[in-house]
Amino acid sequence: MKTLRVKLPESLHKQVRALAKQEGVSVDQVVTTALAEKLSALLTEEYLEARAARGDRGAFERALASVPDAEPEARDRL
Repeated sequence: MKTLRVKLPESLHKQVRALAKQEGVSVDQVVTTALAEKLSALLTEEYLEARAARGDRGAFERALASVPDAEPEARDRL
């Protein structure tokens, strides 16, 4: 494990302490979880942008054209 010193505004630190107490975990755990969630969101956004850039509208429309034009079954109508 690595140590990271971070200077926080007093108001943010107060909120983190209160949340940690409410959740019954350490301030370190709250900060680690929040950072992991933020990184996950950013990396997911990058992944989706990369996938979208590889998209091919023509291939998508050809795939759609191969699907029969039919009414959905009764169990699929909600």
